[in-house]
Amino acid sequence: MIQRIQTIWLILAGACAALTFKLPYYIGTNELGVASFPLTPDGHFFITILTAAVVFNALITIFLFKERVVQIRLSIIGIFMEVLLLFLYYRETKIFTAGTYTLWSILHMLVLIFFFLAARAINKDDKLIRDSNRLR
Repeated sequence: MIQRIQTIWLILAGACAALTFKLPYYIGTNELGVASFPLTPDGHFFITILTAAVVFNALITIFLFKERVVQIRLSIIGIFMEVLLLFLYYRETKIFTAGTYTLWSILHMLVLIFFFLAARAINKDDKLIRDSNRLR
């Protein structure tokens, strides 16, 4: 399990997604005039649930190492959940009158990249197993 590269990619995706709970995505002045107001998942129900689902998905996918097809599907679902999460964050930035994206917003792009790399490695692993079974 741990010697496969997709495990590393999935751990990194889960860690980056978990870090987004505390690190702000956007900082700015909200509609109430509060300056330096950070946009984190804390006050937003759907963003919190979706972020927890992305972390849970990444960690559960690691332990399904014997079922590569399910692993690929869960990785693709993780990519779609992260894209939806980015859309929700973008929609929430519209309530700010002024502000800027933080450096930590890169973590969401890293989660996408890590899920993609994990899916590619799982697919490569599955192809290797199918080719070796054909030779028997």
